Amino acid sequence: MKKGKAMLWITGALSLALFIYLFHALIKPERY
Repeated sequence: MKKGKAMLWITGALSLALFIYLFHALIKPERY
């Protein structure tokens, strides 16, 4: 696997995790 592709996967995974976290924060604001 190329290093660039690995970086793309890591960046994509982090972006997705952050998006899901913020999405949950918007849906359930009483928890925060």
